[in-house]
Amino acid sequence: MTYSANLSDLEVARRLADAAREAILPHFRNTATTADNKLDAGFDPVTVADRAAEEAMRAVLAELRPEDSILGEEFAPTTGDSGRTWVLDPIDGTRGFISGTPTWGVLIALSDANGPMLGVIDQPYIGERFEGCRGHAQVIGPHGTRPLQTRKTNALEDAILFTTFPEVGTTEDRAGFERVARHVKLTRYGMDCYAYALLAAGTVDLVIEAGLNAYDIQAPIAVIEAAGGIVTNWEGGAAHDGGRALAAANPEIHAAALALLQRA
Repeated sequence: MTYSANLSDLEVARRLADAAREAILPHFRNTATTADNKLDAGFDPVTVADRAAEEAMRAVLAELRPEDSILGEEFAPTTGDSGRTWVLDPIDGTRGFISGTPTWGVLIALSDANGPMLGVIDQPYIGERFEGCRGHAQVIGPHGTRPLQTRKTNALEDAILFTTFPEVGTTEDRAGFERVARHVKLTRYGMDCYAYALLAAGTVDLVIEAGLNAYDIQAPIAVIEAAGGIVTNWEGGAAHDGGRALAAANPEIHAAALALLQRA
């Protein structure tokens, strides 16, 4: 291996997040920043900040982890020979980014064949960084550094539920989400990756989404699991390849929501 042995994977992830912050922040709430649409039908925006942040992170990895693979949202995958992959979403929540809301984030995960083993959710504008890996779950932000710990809520009627968009994927996906939403105390929308960070921080109980890519969910999986939560697909299996995801603060609230998602 030619890895920089003096740097841990967590420190490399922090350097990636630092590089992304530097590339993104000059463009946030900048009226000169415009968005291109990646879709012929619908709206999937991308900005110069998305591309610049991913390029900056790839440059760090070329120096510090050249033998690892990279899967990113904005550029083609690169293949290494280490069996490890850095999974990058330079701005998760570009719709929020171009709207000026601070609910977008930089997602960084390190995965192997079994899924993500390290994750970072970074919100550059607020200055919050949520980290998770084996034996380590913390947030660094305006209030200092503190551990991450998910909530103990075990009854749906006491739960707070988040999702990003009201439509939640297909008509069938929406119906499953609404079955859960009818039972919870509070449902909120439009938070992108920040909802997963709040789940890890112990302020909400459930995040339900559909139509995800691997780079949307791998970092949240690592952070939430390190904080004591659970993330699966709607069948109860692994969610790290994307698709439909159910993130929950604990196994009890996860089981209650999963039962409703699976009801015909």
